[in-house]
Amino acid sequence: MAGEDIRKDLRELREQIEALREAFSRVTQPYSELAGALERLQDLSRGYLRIMDLVQRYGGVSPDLATPGVKDDISRHIVAALLDRGERNISEITEAVKGRRGTASRRIVRERLADLERDGIVVATRGLHGRTFRVSDGVRERWSQVLGLPKYEDRAENVRRQGGGTNGR
Repeated sequence: MAGEDIRKDLRELREQIEALREAFSRVTQPYSELAGALERLQDLSRGYLRIMDLVQRYGGVSPDLATPGVKDDISRHIVAALLDRGERNISEITEAVKGRRGTASRRIVRERLADLERDGIVVATRGLHGRTFRVSDGVRERWSQVLGLPKYEDRAENVRRQGGGTNGR
């Protein structure tokens, strides 16, 4: 009898300990989410301070920092236009370059795009409505590093792998 009472008491204690563990886990979950949000805020602040440092040192933040080998003015404006708004066709790029420098011909933009593509700075994709262009992954990564943002891309990838973050509860 005494042995069975002890087993019963032990079973109850185990159940209570497990219930306490679950309760503790539920109570601490918001704090772990808060810690994650705080870490993201710190990363964002570091990126902001890095950008401010670049502005203070160089007078601005320009895509030239990510593509230092591009010396031609039109080519620099093409890269800036593609960093501003992702994939574009030749007409859209020409208009963006005209908006930045006041003048640009479609023929010159096409020639510079061919040079940039050959140098691995720009990638062309053939679509239904002709070719579109975007900066290469390497340039995008360098630009993210200049801005201090690669950690966000890594974190977003981790969230996708883990099942979408906190909305999937």
